[in-house]
Amino acid sequence: MNLTLTQRLAIVFALLLLVCSGTSAWLQLRSNRMHELEVVQALSRDVAESIARDAQLTDANGLMPNAVRNLFNQLMMVNPSVEVYLLEPDGRIAGHAAPEGRLRRDRVDLEPVHRFIDGHMLPILGDDPRSRDGRKVFSAAPLSVNGREVGFIYVVLLGEAHDLLAARGSADAVLKTALLSIGMVGLLCLAAGLFAFTLITRPLRRLTESVRQFDMHGVPPEVPARSSEGAEHSRDEIAVLDSAYRQMVLRISEQWQALRQQDQERRELIANVSHDLRTPLSSLHGYLETLLLKDASLEPAERRRYLGIALDQSQRVGALSQSLFELARLEYGFVQPEFESFSLRDLVQDVFQKFELAAESRHISLQADLAPQLPAVRADLGMMERVLSNLLDNALRYTPEGGSIRVDIRGVGQELELTVSDTGPGIPPELREGLFRRPFTVGGARRDGGLGLRIVHQMLELHGVRIHLVEGDGGGAAFRFSLPRAPDA
Repeated sequence: MNLTLTQRLAIVFALLLLVCSGTSAWLQLRSNRMHELEVVQALSRDVAESIARDAQLTDANGLMPNAVRNLFNQLMMVNPSVEVYLLEPDGRIAGHAAPEGRLRRDRVDLEPVHRFIDGHMLPILGDDPRSRDGRKVFSAAPLSVNGREVGFIYVVLLGEAHDLLAARGSADAVLKTALLSIGMVGLLCLAAGLFAFTLITRPLRRLTESVRQFDMHGVPPEVPARSSEGAEHSRDEIAVLDSAYRQMVLRISEQWQALRQQDQERRELIANVSHDLRTPLSSLHGYLETLLLKDASLEPAERRRYLGIALDQSQRVGALSQSLFELARLEYGFVQPEFESFSLRDLVQDVFQKFELAAESRHISLQADLAPQLPAVRADLGMMERVLSNLLDNALRYTPEGGSIRVDIRGVGQELELTVSDTGPGIPPELREGLFRRPFTVGGARRDGGLGLRIVHQMLELHGVRIHLVEGDGGGAAFRFSLPRAPDA
């Protein structure tokens, strides 16, 4: 059965309602019946005692079965609903006025008789001699001869005649009344229950519709955020579920946006790297083809020039390939920093020596503002060397002739702050977003596929350090990051 939650709840509620209504009706009818029996038994409590007192039912020998039959017939003529029996001390029926063959028992259980005589709470039901398992209200009294108990008067107050008259139409009337009351109560409760279920399940239906619209393979739906503070302390499970679903959708949406951004960045990186590889490879292929075709006619000087250009292009391809390999190892966690304590002053001086000739050839001055006593830092020495080298290399590419590149180091709390600045054209504001994640060009020149700053960013992230683009004093670009001091510094 393909039923909704509301339909299933309604069916379960209706079944429970029917069971409860039927049980209530049965209990009410039983209560009314027991009250009726109690009233009848209380009103006729002294009937048996009166018979035992006024009638001559015994002689010196004990019970007189033949003498009591006429008396019993007379009493039953006055009140046809009563049935009178004479019991021996052991409960066996000694005398009665029942037609031949109507008795179904030859003895009566005396335990209810004794309870009745002792005055226990009414109603008390005793055996019905005209039924094998029936029990009815009765009146009873002991019979004595010379102070010796010889039997009991046992009067069934609601006998066969009463049962026949009560059964005529009364059962149908009671049943109709009970069914009518059950039906009315059931309809009212069912209507109220359906209305309540509609109100209760409305948030669940909204949540179900939201979940149905969610597509794992598409763009996550926009779900308005709701305050989760109230849901956390709410006792409404549906509200808690709705809040959890909204948080899940928001997280998936954020992750989806991040993945889309990463995919876009990788596409741009591949496109730029492909362009940067294609240019030197084409040049290398052209010069090598020229050397092959014109080998016999080329002068030695011209041949050396062609070979030099081809060598430069091959070195460029090799450097770009190495950068790609290094970036892949960093992004996929194949390289982890090995922390050690070292002097940042010594590292800056060593890196400066690598770029002195290139700077002098373009009349660019390398300046370092280093405090005389700098504490040691704790980081990976090789990675920090690569970080400084990439920053200085990028600065040299964009600093015009006669400009300057400056490295400043100063202590800030428990860290050393390092700033690399140049007097180049700087980075336009529209290119600053995603500066360390996507390739870009400045003035038509590309930064080796945009990998230099990306490698710097990845290496510093492995150290738990972030690099920032700040405003330089010379109007160019300035990059700043901080390294923690060594514990023993």
